[in-house]
Amino acid sequence: MEKKFAIFDMDGTLVDSMGFWNRLSDEFLARRGFPPLPPELQEESIALTMEGTANLFIRAYRLPETPEQICAEVNGLMEAHYRSDVPLKPGAADFLERLKKAGFKMCIASSTNPVLIDICLRRLGVRDCFEFLLSCEEVGEGKNRPTVYLEAARRLGGTLEDTVIFEDILVAAQTAKQAGFSLGVIYDVNSDAEQEQLKALADCYITRWDDPALAAWLEL
Repeated sequence: MEKKFAIFDMDGTLVDSMGFWNRLSDEFLARRGFPPLPPELQEESIALTMEGTANLFIRAYRLPETPEQICAEVNGLMEAHYRSDVPLKPGAADFLERLKKAGFKMCIASSTNPVLIDICLRRLGVRDCFEFLLSCEEVGEGKNRPTVYLEAARRLGGTLEDTVIFEDILVAAQTAKQAGFSLGVIYDVNSDAEQEQLKALADCYITRWDDPALAAWLEL
């Protein structure tokens, strides 16, 4: 079936922000005199909502703050980057415009707070490409479960057959694929160790948004 709908992750997929996020946990913990998360907890945190990550911090470091307080602080730290120096990935703006002209309806499905997504995408000039911004926080589950994708597709008016999801990390890509969606994967340097698995999983694997293979896949 012809693809008519597209669901995009944001961080690491459309914008080159994962390095900022990866350093943000360290920055948050360092402000309290703690070391970075150990590898096993870093792995656990990948698919969590912001609230889930806050609870992980509380559990691992016995922090006195509430999850809401931690989320507010982390969001405040990241907001400064979204307002100033987080860039789009190469070719993203032109590709989004091409999809829009082809009649695709698009949205964002992200673990990031929708207010922060909006700030970033407006600064980068691509907010109008998307019907809405949906966060894992709103549906109450991270990307280790398909809830955010299924809700995004429902709001767009799409089905499993005519909707494509774009992701950059393995756990999210696995969830989208297992749910039955077509899967596009874009390379992100912060997921280097996952690339072979991502290539095997993807219906279309690219390193840049201007890769001709992507346009051919979607018959643009």
